[in-house]
Amino acid sequence: MAEHKESSDSMAESLVEKITEKLHGDDSSSCSSDSDSDKKPNSSPSSVKAKTYRLFGREKPIHKVFGGGKPADIFLWRNKKISAGVLGSATAIWILFDLLEYHLLSLVCHILILLLAIFFLWSNAATFINKSPPRIPEVQLPEEPFLEVASVLMTETNRALAVLREIVSGGDLKKFLGVIGGLWVLSIVGTWCSFLTLFYICFVMVHTVPVLYEKYEDRVDKLAERAMIEIKKQYAVFDAKVLSKIPKGPLKDKKRA
Repeated sequence: MAEHKESSDSMAESLVEKITEKLHGDDSSSCSSDSDSDKKPNSSPSSVKAKTYRLFGREKPIHKVFGGGKPADIFLWRNKKISAGVLGSATAIWILFDLLEYHLLSLVCHILILLLAIFFLWSNAATFINKSPPRIPEVQLPEEPFLEVASVLMTETNRALAVLREIVSGGDLKKFLGVIGGLWVLSIVGTWCSFLTLFYICFVMVHTVPVLYEKYEDRVDKLAERAMIEIKKQYAVFDAKVLSKIPKGPLKDKKRA
């Protein structure tokens, strides 16, 4: 009887061990499946994001491309009052100097004459009516916005000079043809309007195109990707039919020798 009882106890213990092992195995498999399922959605967005095409090979946000800070806020209409004021001032300057053919020196002199006459008459009139003359506020322009604009201009100018140096050195034929075509189009546009009108058009485009691109970024990038694929196909055909048939000079052979 004792042996029978011991054998039944050992069978029960082995049965319990098998059940616990099976439960642990199911838990580990479910955990592994859950971890795999967790890894899949985390890995898929990164792979999709890595394949996303951005215009001009851009890797930073639009705000960082414009240097960040107050100039970028103005261009991207972060503060609508300041951006509208800047654009309105540029429009008024363009109307005065281009449409009305007003001269800058005459405008500055007339404004100063008007301001001096107003404050002078106001101060003298205040003494006759026994009132204190008006207190003229002290005006000082902030230094930070001018430094930020100068920094952005310096960075972009240095980048343009680096690109021009690379083009002049003959390293990239595609960039050379692109710059030549852009300058040719710019020369044609210059015959249609004055320099001030052209500058105003560029100024308006800087204040409108980036903010529209930021709003419809994904759609524009998809269209730009298709356009770049088509341009590359056409350039490959042009290279095969025209550029590859241009005879190379003996300068490279002499340099190698």
